Amino acid sequence: MLSQSLQNKNPQLNPDTTDKKILQIATQDLLNYLKFHWNLTGRQDVEIELTEKIQDYSEKRPEELQQFIELWTGIWIKKWNERVKVLITNEDQTGWNRTDRCQLKAEPIWRELPYRNEMKDIVIGTLIRNGEICGTSILAENLIKTELATDTENKIYANSNILNITKRAMKKARQLSQSKGPLIFVRIDKRFFQLLK
Repeated sequence: MLSQSLQNKNPQLNPDTTDKKILQIATQDLLNYLKFHWNLTGRQDVEIELTEKIQDYSEKRPEELQQFIELWTGIWIKKWNERVKVLITNEDQTGWNRTDRCQLKAEPIWRELPYRNEMKDIVIGTLIRNGEICGTSILAENLIKTELATDTENKIYANSNILNITKRAMKKARQLSQSKGPLIFVRIDKRFFQLLK
């Protein structure tokens, strides 16, 4: 349903082949939205409950589910166009290098961090509550990693500071929702187009 709805809204999209990543992001965003909407966030068996609820809707109220997905996809596509920018570059990337270093510094800590999924769900909830429904997992994870990197630079042990990291990431999530323009930048190397030929 989601794939078809995306294609209906933007016929240039081909979620089955070249734009498969967009469909994956949209699917994750829809699941995040439904978890938040149905108050399933933070539950132990959230995936099972979510699957059961979606199956229940698709069996008992398929028209209602279809209408919801059509409405949600329209809003999501609008947000995608506002918040995602594709960059074609081989040029100077000094600003990106700083961001990449920050993310790389936080990656090992992120992988070992207890409660990282719970932290991410809380930040995703903050994003959705403030009207951001596109790229919620990507944004939440990057916000937390940025805060982890800041603590690492300041020699603060991340595991003892989980609550403060989450609070700061939530604050930044609220600030992001007040901003205009792109939040997610997809860098495409010129070699990408050579591969398509």
